[in-house]
Amino acid sequence: MRNNKYYKTDRGQRLGASRHALKASREPVHVTTGDVVRVMRGDDKGKEGKVIRVYHKTGRITVEGVNIVKKHRRARTAEEQSGIIEMAAPFAASNVMLIDPQSGKPTRVRAQVDKDGTKERIAVKSGQSIARNR
Repeated sequence: MRNNKYYKTDRGQRLGASRHALKASREPVHVTTGDVVRVMRGDDKGKEGKVIRVYHKTGRITVEGVNIVKKHRRARTAEEQSGIIEMAAPFAASNVMLIDPQSGKPTRVRAQVDKDGTKERIAVKSGQSIARNR
């Protein structure tokens, strides 16, 4: 067995801390799960759908009915059948805008802090509050 008395003792901990900070960092995403959004860029421009999932680490979202790709799936059990399935793939959250609850058109979002300290989202076009669906 080697003698480790010449190695620095805190070197591994420092490397782990920086790696953790890099992996734990998150992208700011302006939509949450359950929001109704309209796609503004890409092949599916103009389509509307509900946000299924938000990937905070990469800044991407999955919207139902948008960015449909074909995936070759292998049977995992004897009863299951292999084949090609269609699924919604994630894409950049910057390509969508929230739908205004009053007019039904896309709008930007502004944050406002109420008197009781809760933060709510406000549609810029109409000034209406957009509820968080969690």
